[in-house]
Amino acid sequence: MGDVSCEELEDLVHFSVSDLPTRGYVVMEEVRRQGKLCDVTLKAGGHKFSAHRIVLAASIPYFHAMFTNDMMECKQDEILMQGMDPSALEALVNFAYSGHVAIDQQNVQSLLVGASFLQLQSVKEACCCYLQDRLHPKNCLGVRQFAETMMCTALYDAASSFLFQNFLQVCESEEFLSLKPEELLELVSCDELHVRAEEQVFEAVLAWVHQNRDLRDSLLPELLSKIRLPLCRPQFLSDRVQQDELVRCCHKCRDLVDEAKDFHLMPERRPHLPAFKTRPRCCTSITGLIYAVGGLNSSGDSLNVVEVFDPIGNFWERCQPMRTARSRVGVAVVNGLLYAIGGYDGQSRLSTVEVYNPETDSWTRVSSMNSQRSAMGTVVVDGMIYVCGGYDGKSSLNSVERYSPETDRWTLVAGMSASRSAAGVTVFDGRIFVSGGHDGLQIFNTVEYYNHHTDRWHPAAAMLNKRCRHGAAALGSLMFVAGGYDGSGFLSGAEVFDSRGGAVEPPGGHEHAAEQGVSGVHCWAPVRSGGV
Repeated sequence: MGDVSCEELEDLVHFSVSDLPTRGYVVMEEVRRQGKLCDVTLKAGGHKFSAHRIVLAASIPYFHAMFTNDMMECKQDEILMQGMDPSALEALVNFAYSGHVAIDQQNVQSLLVGASFLQLQSVKEACCCYLQDRLHPKNCLGVRQFAETMMCTALYDAASSFLFQNFLQVCESEEFLSLKPEELLELVSCDELHVRAEEQVFEAVLAWVHQNRDLRDSLLPELLSKIRLPLCRPQFLSDRVQQDELVRCCHKCRDLVDEAKDFHLMPERRPHLPAFKTRPRCCTSITGLIYAVGGLNSSGDSLNVVEVFDPIGNFWERCQPMRTARSRVGVAVVNGLLYAIGGYDGQSRLSTVEVYNPETDSWTRVSSMNSQRSAMGTVVVDGMIYVCGGYDGKSSLNSVERYSPETDRWTLVAGMSASRSAAGVTVFDGRIFVSGGHDGLQIFNTVEYYNHHTDRWHPAAAMLNKRCRHGAAALGSLMFVAGGYDGSGFLSGAEVFDSRGGAVEPPGGHEHAAEQGVSGVHCWAPVRSGGV
């Protein structure tokens, strides 16, 4: 029985059976299967499917337009569905009666094509979701191409994002090695490839060429021109790229390698390079995580605590703590690993170093520095970690050490002109800039920079204000210093250095004074498969 509702006005009763339409479709489906009352037959690939025009028109927009607009087919008993896959057509006709369709790996593409043809947007979207949920390094290139052909924008964007995020795994797939030349050129030109180093793009291109060397070796110069060789380490350019047989045998390739080497050896030529050649790749679909390492608590005790912030989820969570408590610690990231260097454990300055692997949430020890130091500047250049100055428990230091993750060795390099603790250190214009800091007696406004190719330090324009414990960062042709301490109070002001003119100017103060700047905090992309 249906529901009965009475209205107070007049003697009017509304009676309804809410499930009647659903029951009606079930009956019509049964009648169709018995071959009764059918008034149209659809033909595809030698197969015939009987149906009712009214049901097709009610459920499928394509047939609604056909049967209600006096098209030729509306009077035909049999309608040829040109280009339709028979099994997909049968499934979609069944969907018109039942509202149900089964999607699997074997039929998803033919269903999507059929749904697109019949203007069944809901089924088309379901097929897109099915493919998107099953994206894999082995299939994302094919899915991306299929989505482009079918004008499935959301699926295309999802496949592209997956491809960029998982580029290194995709490079190992048969789909990648089977790419057409124009497809590979388009791919390696993308800014969004998620790679730790440009060397990995070179290796991927070389693997593609060697897959069919006879036909592809002539394409290497054009492919190499899309690789950002100036971003490769000089040692890699000399030992790997320049020594490759295909590169050695091609003068165009050799010219590209020479151009990249000149970038490192002759900075004055850098402005003449195309901008994309020196623009680091950045996968915007991967959001970086922010790690806070060690530090001091409110009681002044050094901590071994490590926390990570997820900007997307807007939450902090604890990681595995360090083996040693460290405040005023140096932090660096190389190849997806986080290094905690030196610092102060509450009793003494440290020379020890430990490294965090976010994939395993574990810390391991590596070689110690030559000197104990805290409050030093820490940066990464060409895959090497540099620590500059600091305090060893007795005096401020001018010494600088370089660490190679490949050899697990620390090496002393040329020292700074001044002993500096709590200085601002950043990589700017391919060089290490050290600003301000103190030597225990005075706070500096002086700035010097290190050329790691020549192992020499050079003076730069001094800051307008003396400061230590400040933050320093580079952005394009500008270097910023912000906050810190000048000996009488904490600072809210910031200054900017323009490498094109050498001028230092204040860009405007901060709302609040900043003592510690960005020391001890670092941000990068997870190496976990799939990202965050």
